[in-house]
Amino acid sequence: MLSVWRLWVPLVTAVLLGRAARGGYGLSMFAAQSSPPDPCYDENGTPRRCIPDFVNSAFGKDVRVSSTCGSPAARYCVAAEKGPEEEEEEEEEEEEEEEERTRECHTCDAEDPKKAHPPAYLTDLNNPHNLTCWRSENFVQFPHNVTLTLSLGKKFEVTYVSLQFCSPRPESMAIFKSMDYGKSWVPFQFYSTQCKKMFGRQNKASITKQNEQEAICTDSHTDRHPLTGGLIAFSTLDGRPSAHDFDNSPVLQDWVTATDVKVTFSRLHTLGDENEDDSELARDSYFYAVSDLQVGGRCKCNGHASKCVRDRDGNLVCECKHHTAGPECDRCKPFHYDRPWQRATAREANDCVACHCNLHARRCRFNMELYKLSGRRSGGVCLNCRHNTAGRHCHYCKEGYYRDMTKAISHRRACKACDCHPVGAAGKTCNQTTGQCPCKDGVTGITCNRCAKGYQQSRSPIAPCIKIPVASPTVSYSSPDEPSDCDSYCKTSKGKLKITMKKYCKKDFAVQAHVLKGEKAGEWWRFTVNLISVYKQGERRLRRGDTLLWVRAKDLACRCPKIKPGRKYLLLGSDDEEERAPGPGGLVADRSSLLIPWKDLWGRRLRKFQQRDKRGKC
Repeated sequence: MLSVWRLWVPLVTAVLLGRAARGGYGLSMFAAQSSPPDPCYDENGTPRRCIPDFVNSAFGKDVRVSSTCGSPAARYCVAAEKGPEEEEEEEEEEEEEEEERTRECHTCDAEDPKKAHPPAYLTDLNNPHNLTCWRSENFVQFPHNVTLTLSLGKKFEVTYVSLQFCSPRPESMAIFKSMDYGKSWVPFQFYSTQCKKMFGRQNKASITKQNEQEAICTDSHTDRHPLTGGLIAFSTLDGRPSAHDFDNSPVLQDWVTATDVKVTFSRLHTLGDENEDDSELARDSYFYAVSDLQVGGRCKCNGHASKCVRDRDGNLVCECKHHTAGPECDRCKPFHYDRPWQRATAREANDCVACHCNLHARRCRFNMELYKLSGRRSGGVCLNCRHNTAGRHCHYCKEGYYRDMTKAISHRRACKACDCHPVGAAGKTCNQTTGQCPCKDGVTGITCNRCAKGYQQSRSPIAPCIKIPVASPTVSYSSPDEPSDCDSYCKTSKGKLKITMKKYCKKDFAVQAHVLKGEKAGEWWRFTVNLISVYKQGERRLRRGDTLLWVRAKDLACRCPKIKPGRKYLLLGSDDEEERAPGPGGLVADRSSLLIPWKDLWGRRLRKFQQRDKRGKC
C-alpha cells in the first residue's frame, strides 16, 4: 500500500494546491487540522467546524470478491519482464514480438499460504519489495463480470478510489457506490475503450452543474500499454463545477457520500491471444490481479466531529460535538431544537441550540413557523412545562397561579396558587403580577374572601355580599299629585297578614322572594331578588333565580310595601303593574301588592292553593 500512496500523493498535492488557491473544497478536505485540546472549539470555547482526519478507509477491511483463483488449484502465467534493449526491438519488430513473447507460469492454490492470492491482499499493507496480489480465476471474460465489494462501515465522504494492478488493466470496468449499506447502487465512474457499446455512454462527456451527480465514461486508463499494469485512480470531485464551493453544494455533498464501494471488471485486455493455437496457454495468461485497493476520504460527520470511534456495539460512529447526535452528527440531540440542524461550514459552526424553558421543561420541539416569525433566531417550543408554568418558554404561570416576584422565573416556586375564594371570586384566574382574583360585586380582598365596605354578607352564592340598606327614605309631598296622608294612600295594602284563597286568586302571580340588595334609580327603587319558589305566574313564565323588583320611591316612603334587603317575603301582585316599570323585565310591587314577611308554614298552604287553582277553584 505504501507504493500506491507514493503514487497518489503527487496527484493529491496538485489538486490541493490548485483548489486551495481558489479557496475551495480542496482546502477543507485536505488541509491539516490544528490540534488544540478540542478541535471543535476555539481557545475561547466558541464552536467551530471540525472534521475527521483524511484516511484510506479501505485499509484492513474485508473485501467481498466474486472470483478468486486457487479453488481448485490452477496454473496462471504472466508475461516475463524485458529489459530496455528488448523493448526497443519490440517497437521495431511488433510482429515478431507477438510470437516471441515469453511467459512465466505459476500455481495458485488457496490451500497453500505461499501460493494463495486471497482478497485480504487488496487492503493489506502493500510492500513494493514483497508485492501481494489478489487474483481472479483465469480468463473470466465478458459478459461474466468480476466484482470487488467493500463496506466502509458507515458514511464516508469519498475523495478518491484507486486500484494498483498486478495484471494488465481491464479494457472495461466500473466503480459504483452505495449510500444505504449495499441495498442500492449508483455508478461513480466508467472506464472502457468502447464506452457506447459497454455502458451506453459517450466517451469523456462534459460535466455541468446540471449533471454533477452523473457518472461519466472515459478511456484515459488505456493511455499507457495495458501490459504495464499501473494505477487507475478516480477523483470524485475532479471536473465537477461546484467543487470549489463544496460547503454550499448539497448536490456534491451527496455525490461524495458512500457507505460501500463496488468495482466491477467487465472485459479483459486479451490482445487477440485467445485466438492463438495454444489456447490453453492464452487462457492461463488472462485474469484480473490487484495489489492494492484504496478509498480515500473522511468519516462523514457534517463538520460536527473531529474523529470517529466505535460505539458499544462496535459500530463506527462520529464523536459528535456542538450538541449534535446521530452516526453522522446529522441531527440535534434532545432538547436542542431552538433552531434547525445544519451542516457546519468554514464560516459558521451551526451548532444546535438548547430550548429556552427556564428550567421548567425537559423536552421541546421545533416549530418552523415560529422560527421564521422570530427572524430565524428561535423556533423551540417547550413541552410539558412543570412547576405550574406555561407558555412557549414556560415563562408565565398557568391558569390559577401567579408570579411570585421575589423569585426568578427559573425558580421551581416562581408561581404561587391564586386560591380565589370559591364563592366570592368570579373566576379562578387571578392577575399574573399581583395575584388579585376577580371579585363579585360587593366583594373585596386579594382572594375575594370578604365583603367590601358598605356591604354585608348574604346567603346567596350568586351575590354573597349585598349593600347595607339605608334608612327607609322619607318623602316630603310638595306636589299636589302626591298624597299627603300615608294612611289613606296605603289603605289598600293595610290589613291582616292572613293568607287566604281569596287573596291568592285575586293576584296574577305569587312567589317566595329573597331580597338581596336595593338601590335608588330616580323615582324608583331597584331591588335584586332571588325567586326561591313560584306558586303562581299568570301570563308570564317566571323562573327561579335572580331577577329585579321595582318599587316606587313614594310607595317605599309610606312603607307600602315595607321591604328590607336580606329578608324573605311572599309577594302577590298583578301583571298590569309591569307596564309602569322603568326598565325591561322584572316584577313591580306597589301599594296594591301584598309583600309579607315569609313564614315557613305558608309553603304547604300555598301549594294547596296552587292545586285548587289548577282545578279551577279561582
